[in-house]
Amino acid sequence: LRRRERRKKQMREREIEQKLKKETEKQRGMCFKFLSSVSGVPDRILLLPGGLVIFVELKKEGEKPRKLQEVQMRKIRELGFRVRVVDSEQGIQGLMREIEDWKS
Repeated sequence: LRRRERRKKQMREREIEQKLKKETEKQRGMCFKFLSSVSGVPDRILLLPGGLVIFVELKKEGEKPRKLQEVQMRKIRELGFRVRVVDSEQGIQGLMREIEDWKS
């Protein structure tokens, strides 16, 4: 029973994705699922007013990116793009605060 209770409390990646999409749309932006032929690339791209582009790797709560994902995210950052890992509702809210800061 306890294992089941813990599982219910943890947000699944799909739930995080839905909340991220909703919050991005509130910012008048778009949240695209990114399907790449290159392994390890972040799975979401946020496009926001003013030309703001953010790559987002979604994880279920508490999960960390794999080594290849870390390598790909570093390469994208080195090109000057913003990359974030989001694994919770708190992570989404933190990203939305960052977006507000970048817009101003």
